[in-house]
Amino acid sequence: MKKKEKLIPGLPSGFEDRWSKRLTLKKWLVKTIENNFLNYGFSPLETPSFEISKNIGSFLADDEDNPMSDVFTFNDGNEKITLRYDLSSPLSRFVAQNYRELSFPYKRYAIGNVWRNEKSGNARYREFTQADVDIIGNVNASQTDAEICNIIADTLTKCGLSKKQFKVSISNRKIIQGLINELKISDKSQELKVIRAIDKLDRVGLKGVEDLLKKERLDSSGAVTKGADLSETQASEIINFLKIRDLKDLKLALKNPLSVEGIKETEDLLEIISYGKYQEFIKTNFNIVRGLDYYDGFCIETNLNFKVKNSKGKEVDIGSIASGGRYDKLVSRFKGVDFPGTGMSIGVDRLLFVLSQINSIKTKNNEPVLICILDKKYLKKYYETLDYLRDNGISSELYLDSSKNLKKQLNYADKKGSSVAIIMGEYEIKENKFTIKKLKSLKENDQKTVSRESLINEIKKII
Repeated sequence: MKKKEKLIPGLPSGFEDRWSKRLTLKKWLVKTIENNFLNYGFSPLETPSFEISKNIGSFLADDEDNPMSDVFTFNDGNEKITLRYDLSSPLSRFVAQNYRELSFPYKRYAIGNVWRNEKSGNARYREFTQADVDIIGNVNASQTDAEICNIIADTLTKCGLSKKQFKVSISNRKIIQGLINELKISDKSQELKVIRAIDKLDRVGLKGVEDLLKKERLDSSGAVTKGADLSETQASEIINFLKIRDLKDLKLALKNPLSVEGIKETEDLLEIISYGKYQEFIKTNFNIVRGLDYYDGFCIETNLNFKVKNSKGKEVDIGSIASGGRYDKLVSRFKGVDFPGTGMSIGVDRLLFVLSQINSIKTKNNEPVLICILDKKYLKKYYETLDYLRDNGISSELYLDSSKNLKKQLNYADKKGSSVAIIMGEYEIKENKFTIKKLKSLKENDQKTVSRESLINEIKKII
């Protein structure tokens, strides 16, 4: 008989289990983010994990011959379906499908997992949680884009980052698009490669972008990325643009109508931002273009001002923790519907990765109080006590094996992280009292016996 092969437990690359304190922090993050979204007047929306492939499209892939290479797509009968890679594309489908029932401007938030079939590492996952807000409708663009800027700055501060720890950068894709048009880069594939080369500036530097604008880039691992194949003059013009930092200098350098329109929209946006309290958080950076192909105007990206370490202890730049922009044609892909939109997404798991390292947030794991079993004959009393604790809002559990001795029960509580154990033997049962043992105390045998009337308050003092 063939011996059955033992399975080796493990996960595919880019996927991660989260539990204990890390998961507690993530749940706190999601709750904090959601409460702030509600505070800004956004309404919740939940869409399925799968969408019909042709409806969701693919705005990620660099490979024009295989546009769905960066997403997870499956056959479903005669249809192809794709795991959502963001929360904005499903939103556009939802609005096109339900616009007659919605009130515009439609302000929605969504928090959920997305999937991308791309290289993982340094807080980049193939499955991760995003928290999005979007505003859909024909309303003042400057006001809606300012709302996106403000909610990013506000939410990240509420999540525990200080003003000095992150920077919010804004730009407008029309500015670079105007230059691209002026340079007569008309091939759509070439244009997209130019946009994505610029989007990689922070990661590969000016020389890396220049290589990507020309024939190819060779990275440190020896991998070759095919470039946009621009001429020396075209590449030089774009590199010169990337060196401009001031809005006034930009106005002098670019005179084509589309770039001028993008510059004016940026000026209008900055004016609206100045009316709120987050003006100091938000700065212009004209290199921000966003890699997703559906953005066509205002762009925003939020990066850390400090390094974090990967699993090997090496300092790494994890990229943007909150980003987004304006997409005026995303909904109009569907027949008969044309609504402009703007929005942003917070990478919850990337933010979790950061906060786990800097320990800026202290959360309670809410480990349960353990009621120990000293004698099986008192089980009824133990269960009465369990109900009494839970009815008073104290997370608690009864040890589930009366055959185990007290030492093993306390070891279980220690390993689980519980701070309190309740011990009830013959004396306690007879006197209707409870011995409370502090499990995280530096004192040996730190415990006290209390009455039923004071039990709840005494436990709350400890937990």
